[in-house]
Amino acid sequence: MPEIFPVLLCGGSGTRLWPVSRKSFPKQFVPLAGQGTLFQAAAGRMQGADGVMAPLVLTSSDFRFIVAEQLAAEGIRPSAILIEPAARNTGPAILAAALHLVAEHPEALMLVMPTDHSIPDAEAFRATVAAGVPRAEAGQIVTFGIRPDRPETGYGWIELGAAPVDGQAQKVARFVEKPALQAAQAMLAEGRYLWNAGIFLMQAKALIAAFEAHAADLVAPVAQAVGEARKDLDFLRLAEAPWAGVRDISVDYAVMEKAANIEVVPLGAAWSDLGDWNAVWRENGGAAGGAVTQGPVTAIDCEGTLLRSEVEGQHLVGIGLKDLVVVAMPDAVLVADRSRSQDVKTAVAQLKARSVRQAEVFPRDHRPWGWFETLALADRFQVKRIVVKPGAALSLQSHVHRAEHWVVVSGTAQVTVGEEVRLLSENQSVYVPLGAIHRLANPGKVPVVLIEVQTGAYLGEDDIIRYEDIYARGDEKGPAR
Repeated sequence: MPEIFPVLLCGGSGTRLWPVSRKSFPKQFVPLAGQGTLFQAAAGRMQGADGVMAPLVLTSSDFRFIVAEQLAAEGIRPSAILIEPAARNTGPAILAAALHLVAEHPEALMLVMPTDHSIPDAEAFRATVAAGVPRAEAGQIVTFGIRPDRPETGYGWIELGAAPVDGQAQKVARFVEKPALQAAQAMLAEGRYLWNAGIFLMQAKALIAAFEAHAADLVAPVAQAVGEARKDLDFLRLAEAPWAGVRDISVDYAVMEKAANIEVVPLGAAWSDLGDWNAVWRENGGAAGGAVTQGPVTAIDCEGTLLRSEVEGQHLVGIGLKDLVVVAMPDAVLVADRSRSQDVKTAVAQLKARSVRQAEVFPRDHRPWGWFETLALADRFQVKRIVVKPGAALSLQSHVHRAEHWVVVSGTAQVTVGEEVRLLSENQSVYVPLGAIHRLANPGKVPVVLIEVQTGAYLGEDDIIRYEDIYARGDEKGPAR
């Protein structure tokens, strides 16, 4: 087998799965179908198969520590984590991956996968990929299509010259954009169409050649961004200046709809992009017509309904509901007709236009050292729960507008206030005066949980002066701890 590098695309905001998925913590990092996250499932899907190398991840600066943490939890060490300076869609991202790979592995194959899809049968997926390897080695760009079972208008479609055959690569006649319902019904009845899953297998050099032929303006600035990339801890940051001039375009528009060497293999496994709550309901057994429950939920005489709760100490009860989606979060609740799941994106846009914080910001704020969430917020005070991972530490910092009181709930915290460093255990507390230089660290082997009470005229996360940080975040803009 040739060397195959999984390339994991880890961007997007998943607004149709609001309020569980938001811009600050999108759906690929959330357990939606099973115990692990969609990103973890994608990262492990090809692990252990013949010729498969460590995955290459493309993500943003905001998600880099979440990516690293979720990979570590699965025991997966990536070949590289490339940080995109700004979102430029899938075309430049995949080209950057190809240019990065070809420098050291000129004959390598790259298997490009979105990380927000559900493919429960990893073995069947590997068998399908294996069927495409000989064609990819021959210089073809191989995509993997999904056999349609309904006239779906939310996906792109792929037209073949003849009916698809399992395990066999066939020439792509054309790609079809998301169709109207009548067109989707006709394509379903025709039998020569597959859904476009956005999964591709090809030689890195073949993809670069396709960009040179069909989107040549992207090659030079992306190559410069890759060539001038700088190391940042365990990440590789693409150069910001050349990347800023890169055109925002999908790989489908840039290459796939124009190239002549495109073939498709039908995916012999169940697949869902979990693109809305209706898909989540279906993926978790809802197609049988009953109620799907997730979290602390009780459903009584409910049909065709999804009930999901993510609120500690709060139980969600549904009685006599039919064809609804009810999702409860600590700071937002969604109630919608299941047939209108696609309209959740419109609701998020309206919330964003009104500057509603919940539109994009997740209630639990994930940081490289752990996470925190606000328990109470009012004029001149805020109460937070803070969890610090073993061996982690917040930055050495001070605040201009607020003082803080820390009470340790569990674990042992190392606290620095001014020149004094001491250990605090369960039920002990400390006061951090306004303006004092301070740091919170966890030297132990179990998480530290504490309650923080902030008091002051301004309580925003951007009220911070950072002096030292083990996560090298000193040059980043925006709120940080």
